[in-house]
Amino acid sequence: MRIGYFADGPWSHRALDKILGDNNLSVDFICARFDNPDPKLRKLALESGIPFLVHKNVNSLEFKEIVGVFKSDIFVSMSFNQIFKQDLIFMPQLGIINCHAGKLPYYRGRNVLNWALINDESEFGITVHFVDGGIDTGDIVLQETFSIDDSDTYGSLLEKSFEHCAAILYKSLLGIASGTSERIPQKTIDPIGFYCSQRQEGDEDLDWNQPSRAVFNFVRAISSPGPVARTLVRGREVKINKIDLIPGALVKIGIPGAIVGKEASGLLVKTSDSFVRVVDFTSEVSLRVGDRFQ
Repeated sequence: MRIGYFADGPWSHRALDKILGDNNLSVDFICARFDNPDPKLRKLALESGIPFLVHKNVNSLEFKEIVGVFKSDIFVSMSFNQIFKQDLIFMPQLGIINCHAGKLPYYRGRNVLNWALINDESEFGITVHFVDGGIDTGDIVLQETFSIDDSDTYGSLLEKSFEHCAAILYKSLLGIASGTSERIPQKTIDPIGFYCSQRQEGDEDLDWNQPSRAVFNFVRAISSPGPVARTLVRGREVKINKIDLIPGALVKIGIPGAIVGKEASGLLVKTSDSFVRVVDFTSEVSLRVGDRFQ
């Protein structure tokens, strides 16, 4: 099966290694993101003798003429950042498949790993699906789920995704090539589904007027290598990368955001119900008991 590969990032590197190691699969070309072409993909393409493409508009007539000469059986999207339109979707005989690090149809859209943690999910999904006219709405080829526990952060889910996306995409390609894969319409799972909006600058602001569990989830959801949660004290910024829940912390009325204690391991900060321990932070000012985060 001949593949046109639209890709970016570590998940695409690992998947490409699997594809190139299978004599029944071949890559006609690699198309990287236009704004910041992946240097490792460029290197892999050069070493493997695969044409490396970069184009501002993959839906343009010019680009379609370029890739049309390859007569690929299928296009694959792995962390590519342009939306495919109908003419391009129908160009390869088998269409386009996309690997999405979210459980469809419940986690369509952007920043889905962050949103899964914010929503206190007990699992996250990785889905390979066909591309249609919507955003992450096409028929599912293969979906697998993986557990989330309190030790997980954005970084740990990202690393799991790098590994499992590659394996699930490769497994999906084998199923499509052999004709054994199924197409599962997403409406048969949930008629509506859910779309996650892209997180933007300013969404890092931490709201202490939430229960401790919600504060904990928010901080770990955008922890490094994410943008990291932000709060203010005396008008100066504090970046918080990690907090711990405190088993048995009393639920009392107080001032959310107030620093109510200081330990060798961190700061105790009031939330809307109990309090949490802030253990990894950077501050422009010295912090003391009685300060209030805002």
